[in-house]
Amino acid sequence: MSTTEIDSKSGFCFGVTAAIRKAEEELAKDGTLYCLGDIVHNSMEMERLRKLGLITIDHEEFCQLRNAKVLLRAHGEPPETYETAKRNNIEIIDATCPVVLNLQKKIKQQYAGSDKDSSQIVIYGKRGHAEVLGLVGQTEGNAKVIQSVEEATKLDLNKNTYLYSQTTKSLEGFREVTEYIRQNKPDSVSFNSYDTICRQVANRMPDISKFAKDHELVYFVSGKKSSNGKMLYEECLKVNPNTVFIEDENGINAEDIMKYKSIGICGATSTPKWLMENVMKRIKDIMQC
Repeated sequence: MSTTEIDSKSGFCFGVTAAIRKAEEELAKDGTLYCLGDIVHNSMEMERLRKLGLITIDHEEFCQLRNAKVLLRAHGEPPETYETAKRNNIEIIDATCPVVLNLQKKIKQQYAGSDKDSSQIVIYGKRGHAEVLGLVGQTEGNAKVIQSVEEATKLDLNKNTYLYSQTTKSLEGFREVTEYIRQNKPDSVSFNSYDTICRQVANRMPDISKFAKDHELVYFVSGKKSSNGKMLYEECLKVNPNTVFIEDENGINAEDIMKYKSIGICGATSTPKWLMENVMKRIKDIMQC
């Protein structure tokens, strides 16, 4: 008989949990709420919230909106979003993650207090990601965004450099970029790196790696649009080749279930617990057939 376990450390991070709770509270009061972008990168959870009355809009639609209530998700937004809201009489329900909010303030202060000609702010993150757009917005669009050590080689290291990281990037990648800049900058130039990675997210890597090792078969549950999901799935696959990426219980292969005695279910920071529970229920139903 196979045993099945859900990873207790998988599921929403506290920032996403708080954002969804705020959305549910507002929807319970008014029945309708706009959200700027997907509140979470999981289509199943988005569908659940849509049925409660959540309406997802993009920035172009946001600019056309008047006299409405809009939730800002955990990723955060640049200053111009708040300026638009003020102009258009939009009430903001701000669900920006406290970790992201703190990082925005640090970057804004650094930018305001530094010489624009002799220094640069660099953000290690995914170009175009909502959080990164919010961070770059604190510098009037002047921060440099790099995604790898290879891109760091294109930086002008003759400038004083202040390096920050998107909160959900890997610690290993950030350390590699930090080390490259430190070793290649001139001695006369100053360099400061700030480890701004969320530890709740960063610790998922070693935790999920151990979980994947402890099971013969692993179902990794995540939305395809989740950056965090892709990263954690690859970490599972690295230690356990019998890791299967699925979006929901419909991705389960009944033949696989019967081959293994130990099955693990885990997911991204954007994966709701109820979705992993649905996967477990389907596995148990198959076992009983």
